[in-house]
Amino acid sequence: MKTVIIDYGAGNVESVVNALRSACGNDEILVSNKISDIRSANHLILPGVGAFGDCMAGLKSIEGLIPEIRKQVLSEKKPFLGICVGMQVLASVGHENGEHQGLGFITGKVEKIAACEGLKIPHMGWNEIILKTEHPVLKGIKDGEHFYFANSYHFICQNEHNVLAQVEYGSKMSVVIAKDNIFGAQFHPEKSGEAGLKLLKNFLNWRP
Repeated sequence: MKTVIIDYGAGNVESVVNALRSACGNDEILVSNKISDIRSANHLILPGVGAFGDCMAGLKSIEGLIPEIRKQVLSEKKPFLGICVGMQVLASVGHENGEHQGLGFITGKVEKIAACEGLKIPHMGWNEIILKTEHPVLKGIKDGEHFYFANSYHFICQNEHNVLAQVEYGSKMSVVIAKDNIFGAQFHPEKSGEAGLKLLKNFLNWRP
């Protein structure tokens, strides 16, 4: 089995690589933006580093990368995981430092977290998730499990059926979303201890 972490030049993804190696044992883990690697992957991961617009600009800067991701995810139906900003760019549009078109894999928009007295923006640190529905990637993860967050923006799904889990941070925000073979997590599973490793292992074993 081969898992490709999509490299769009936005920073260090070593923590994601290490977590995946802990979760999956001997499976091949590769950080790459080569079209050939995207095509030969069994699972694809888009990590979360930087801002929405920067992430999209990085993907667009690599010739043929977005069309190939689109083909492998939407046509070939390969399991796809977006982490943090990698989840947010699944949206139709993001409003971080201007308006930016997203990948549009899950209809919705990304907006700044509303300021609320007593709560700091960004939403930084550990928070417990509120599970809304079951999913194979969430197998064994309990309602109230804690995950690590670092975000100032959040995903607002057009279709509430795409929302699998939320957190309470001034208001309820969607933090796990899914559609078909696509799964997104606003938190960082690679920084979330045993619960995060469980989620990553579930993802690598997922056959939608």
